[in-house]
Amino acid sequence: MTHPFIESYAPNSHVSAEPKALNKGLPKKRVGIIGGGTAGATIAIRLAALGLETYVFEKKNSLIDGPPMCHLHSGGNLYREIPDEDCIDLLKQCIDIARLYPHTIDVRPTVFAVPKRDDDSPEDLFPRLDKLVKAYSELVEQDSANKVLGEPEHYYQLYSREQMLKLAKQKQVAKPTSLNEWMIPVAKHLDLDKLKFPLIVAQEYGWNIFRLSASAQLALAEYEHAHVLTNTCVNRVVPATNNKIDKKITKWNIEYQTQPSLKAKTVEVDYLINACGFQTGIIDDLVGVDVKRMVEFKASYITHWQGAGGQIPEIIIYGNRGTPEGMAQLTPYPNGYFQIHGMTNDITLFNDGLADATPMSAQPKLPDKYLHYIKDGWEKTALQTRNQTAIDYVAEFVPAFKSANTQNNALFGGQQIPGDDDTLRVADVSLYSHISYARAENVKASSTLIAADQIVSEFIKLGIISSDPAVNHHRISHQWSYLKHNSCENIGEVARILAGERGFPIDMAELNNSL
Repeated sequence: MTHPFIESYAPNSHVSAEPKALNKGLPKKRVGIIGGGTAGATIAIRLAALGLETYVFEKKNSLIDGPPMCHLHSGGNLYREIPDEDCIDLLKQCIDIARLYPHTIDVRPTVFAVPKRDDDSPEDLFPRLDKLVKAYSELVEQDSANKVLGEPEHYYQLYSREQMLKLAKQKQVAKPTSLNEWMIPVAKHLDLDKLKFPLIVAQEYGWNIFRLSASAQLALAEYEHAHVLTNTCVNRVVPATNNKIDKKITKWNIEYQTQPSLKAKTVEVDYLINACGFQTGIIDDLVGVDVKRMVEFKASYITHWQGAGGQIPEIIIYGNRGTPEGMAQLTPYPNGYFQIHGMTNDITLFNDGLADATPMSAQPKLPDKYLHYIKDGWEKTALQTRNQTAIDYVAEFVPAFKSANTQNNALFGGQQIPGDDDTLRVADVSLYSHISYARAENVKASSTLIAADQIVSEFIKLGIISSDPAVNHHRISHQWSYLKHNSCENIGEVARILAGERGFPIDMAELNNSL
């Protein structure tokens, strides 16, 4: 079962012959994936490409419709507080995920500015940036196809105040083709008197959630043995086999309903994967796994501003998370639409929006109002207030942005955080071999392909798939079947439908510049 509008884009022939041959001699196995967010969908693509009978259960209308995302994080430069090693991991993961989902990436630079009110200095970031250049260069040397972020030596550049004042006098171009041209509108609109110099400009690109959803759905439509069950609730999971002596579980029964009025159905699977996002703990409770985690409700806001004069980079104003002077993030979309994050408790964060698991349940309990927002949408007055606050916050550093219009919409949701560190930005998967169960907890969407790889390694160990090295050829070379049959425009067409269905401007499904 696929989403209705996918059928017209699905290829006439399926390409499961190669994976079947690679797993020749092994009985066909079934895998159940609960949750069709970025983690669940990406894992499903990876497993379906190996010929496994793959079931994805998603309660929403379409795949990958979750918390706010807009940025590839190829180097983690938004997060001054995380270790350099995590930034390098994010760089590697983002390059990898961009090769799986190339038609989802908006190619434009990101400007990082340290405000004068901040205690830190731009120079503090130089050692990390040099490490990222070195890591990126090594990845390109290993495989030239990894050069998806431009030339390594141009990964970051610095702009002095004098350079910005000169650029401010130049005429803006409609479609920038050089970094200096990208920086002209920044020089014209940023309040340079409030910033420390130099400004840092990095090749951190945008990531479009509507195109990501479209890509995942088209990718899974390639496989007859990939079953995508949207508008579907999982009622319970129970062991289909259970060795009481060693407590080993080799199969699970998943009971689900596609509509409340319809009779529940059950499918037996050989392995169960929990990819439920912020509701991961619900399945952990059903399975009987005790784990410590947090959940955070977060939001970003959609605005329209015609004063930019054309394409403009993403702009980051650093600040300390959760304070009244938290980081501001202005993310551009085509035709004057912008997404705003403000890492304060009046904008993106919420005073009571962070919840912990308890000894009684692995599922943190968000306040009911946030669960209501996630399920039914925001109350308009509250949304309008935060949206306008976001505009005012950005306008402190981009004064002309004061004229931006609210759009009465937001990208929002619950984000899971494994453990008890709310600054964690890199996480992947937990494996429970003895009960044929895995849990994917990805703080950043770029980690999902690595999580899928860990599950594949687990399957090889358990004998679910072949250990033949050729089984991973398509993964190593990124020869994904859907990329052979779908163009950037194909994916854009589906993405536009998704944006409209979700109540967002159709322009937000477009890219300013593609890979």
